[in-house]
Amino acid sequence: MSQSVSTSGLDLRAVILAAGRETLRPDGRPLVLEPLGERLILDYVVENALQLVAADKLYVVVGAGCNEVQAHLGDRYHYVIQPEPRGTGDAVLCLQPVLAGYTGDLLILYGDTPLFRPGSIRGLLNRHRLRRADLTLLTAVVDRSLPYGRVIRGTDGQIVDIIEEADASPKVRQIRELNVGAYVVRAQAIFAALSRLVPGPEGERRLTDCVHQLIRSGLEVESYRIYDQDEVQGINTADDLAQAEFILQKRLFRPRRHEEENRIVFGTGGWRAVIGEGFTLHNVRRLAQALANAITCRGEEAHGALIGYDRRFLSRQAAEAAAEVFAGNNIPVTLLAEDAPTPLITYATAKTNAAYGLAFTASHNPPEWNGLKVFRSDGSLLLDDETRGIEAEANRLTATDVIKLELDLALATGVVRRSDFTNAYVDAVERLIDLKAIREAGLRVIVDPMYGVGQLTLGTILTEARCRVTFIHERHDPLFGGRSPAPNLEALRLLRTHVVEGRYDLGLATDGDADRIAIVDEQGRYITVNEILLLLYWYLHEVRGERGGVVRNLATTHLLDRLAQRFGEPCIETPVGFKHIAAAMIAHKALLGGESSGGLTIRGHILGKDGIFAAGLIVEMVARTGQPVSQLLARVYDLTGRLYALEDVVQATPEMRVAVPRRLQQAAADRIGAYPVLKVSHIDGTKFYLENDSWALLRFSGTEPVLRLFVEADTPSKAEALMDWLRQFVK
Repeated sequence: MSQSVSTSGLDLRAVILAAGRETLRPDGRPLVLEPLGERLILDYVVENALQLVAADKLYVVVGAGCNEVQAHLGDRYHYVIQPEPRGTGDAVLCLQPVLAGYTGDLLILYGDTPLFRPGSIRGLLNRHRLRRADLTLLTAVVDRSLPYGRVIRGTDGQIVDIIEEADASPKVRQIRELNVGAYVVRAQAIFAALSRLVPGPEGERRLTDCVHQLIRSGLEVESYRIYDQDEVQGINTADDLAQAEFILQKRLFRPRRHEEENRIVFGTGGWRAVIGEGFTLHNVRRLAQALANAITCRGEEAHGALIGYDRRFLSRQAAEAAAEVFAGNNIPVTLLAEDAPTPLITYATAKTNAAYGLAFTASHNPPEWNGLKVFRSDGSLLLDDETRGIEAEANRLTATDVIKLELDLALATGVVRRSDFTNAYVDAVERLIDLKAIREAGLRVIVDPMYGVGQLTLGTILTEARCRVTFIHERHDPLFGGRSPAPNLEALRLLRTHVVEGRYDLGLATDGDADRIAIVDEQGRYITVNEILLLLYWYLHEVRGERGGVVRNLATTHLLDRLAQRFGEPCIETPVGFKHIAAAMIAHKALLGGESSGGLTIRGHILGKDGIFAAGLIVEMVARTGQPVSQLLARVYDLTGRLYALEDVVQATPEMRVAVPRRLQQAAADRIGAYPVLKVSHIDGTKFYLENDSWALLRFSGTEPVLRLFVEADTPSKAEALMDWLRQFVK
């Protein structure tokens, strides 16, 4: 439950009306105890109350003989019995003897309205306090017909009346501002008004009638408006419950929800968040403390931590803040002396056998993002079960839980030391590259590091290989030229133009942290990553004579399967995320592992994506074969045949993250149009496998608020048909 917050001196009690006899079950179990998400309906209402009052100031009104509510909530709260079901006003009036002499305010919530956001209830109370109101009610303007009282305002905008649905004229029913059923009111005013209220035929008193009376009595009445119409959803029927479940699920997927709640959440490529929203130095320190705690629990302090960073805004400061935390926990730190590519940090982690390696980067995300990738001692990314544990620990910690030692003192005492692994990393890459073949070829290469960290290491390798190398976009720019540092077709227009006009043999590009690769052939054609993986697997196997299978994720071309089959080697499919690629490469002793998003590595190199090494290997391939990329690709297609791939990206709303999987479940899974479906996989998104190595995939990104649609088919028209079929689920 949430801890109560200060109400700035306001004397406040809260009451939850949970005496209703509504039920959806034959056994008569109260409606408020129906499951909603991972909790019960009533739990959400209690949580909203507890953010404003302590448990001993919360009163729950229950029906006579209804012990289930108290049994569920426990003995922390006060329980008030409503002997007969005589309406919500009568339920509140049952509190009068309990609160005799109490002159403060009363927050009134209904037990069957669980979807009010915590901020809405705080806003209600804050407006009441600041305006010194006698009564403040929660309102909403909605675009659908709901059975709530209409809010009537005067010419000055003040509330002059509430007219219930049953009493409203057709004209009044057209009013869209509703009284949605949460109030803060002076306790004695509401008790007095309820006592004066004439009971109905069955002796019932409705709280809304009392509110109506209070407004007309000349008290100071205010309102707080909510703007999310989903909050208005009450629960009275099974359909209401299903709709509430839908609303709750889509809230979980709001792009910034975790950041707004100050939560750290890992995706497929580490932790990423908007700078100043979720990526703050406070959260960096909490996360570093969680990692330090894990190291201490394992007794691995002597292995230390290795920390690097890229050129993004706050990356260096975040690395230094994390170093202070590890130092404060008696864990020695190797802090890289300058910004560095992620593959270099991966390499250095494994070389030093650090307990953890940290790379502060948001990879190819837009410039307003930053984040952290965490590596194990062998340089592989943490797996899901490990990141979940770190997440939970970090989110539990507060600022007072963080132990740190100031950087200047940590450096002076040697617990933090700055190091440079550039030469060692370059040497490691060059040992895997045939520099002699490149030197003899005399190639002209142009490189776009996209304002990232790839220039120094890749430039050193290509220069030592005697390439005539030119760089564009090489200066330090934390805004990355005003766009995402992702080496896709759209972003590489200038590189493509330079290749053609300058008659270069090859164009190369790396993303912001240089773990992804893209290439442009001698004709200025953008070569897809799927094609790069095909080329390199063919080259390693047929020209270098190396043996072994290939690992790809489920969004990567099945032409790799065809090529592996031709070589008599296995092709292993994994979920998206290079941590899965690396794990499968180890398990199957695979030769190459890669993803269509741009990352790859080979056996014997680091267990992470490496755009620097990949670029060097591509240059070696062109040099050693003596053929340009366009001709090499034609040779490979002669072996595999063609498949035609399409990809689409749709901004993912919270509604889509709930609705799309539902629509997929309802769709017939045996055919996509005229094409039979062989099998369906749900290991990461939903993937449909068809004949002739065709397939279709919908998958929500683990690092960005987008839905990705992938298809691959044996004819262009079939690929278009598959993509059209997928798009119907996102309309």
